[in-house]
Amino acid sequence: SVKGVVAIDGKFCLLRNERAEWELPGGRLEAGEDPVAACLREIDEELGIEARVTRLLDSWLYDIKGAGEVLIVTYACAPLSGVTPRLSHEHKALGLFAPGEIAGLVMPEGYKRSIAAWRPDF
Repeated sequence: SVKGVVAIDGKFCLLRNERAEWELPGGRLEAGEDPVAACLREIDEELGIEARVTRLLDSWLYDIKGAGEVLIVTYACAPLSGVTPRLSHEHKALGLFAPGEIAGLVMPEGYKRSIAAWRPDF
């Protein structure tokens, strides 16, 4: 699974899933799909915004209770222009969170680590 750390006006865009956890936008690769292209496709599908990948952030295994392990690869992403993300049918809620709010959210530690590693464009 590929995920994008997307910051809009200094706040990180997160989605609430069916397990009541916050997560980064992203998802599974399609057969033969490049991971970067998959990340950008998923951001467009889940947030309705265009972005670009600026760098690889992290990779880690996530144990989804009752479903096994998933390899998560995270990328730093930058929106391409003034954007207003929208909630798709795939998630329960969309939120923009300041860096200081991330630690208190219910979400996998790997996502928190990826957000902490994000930096503005170089």
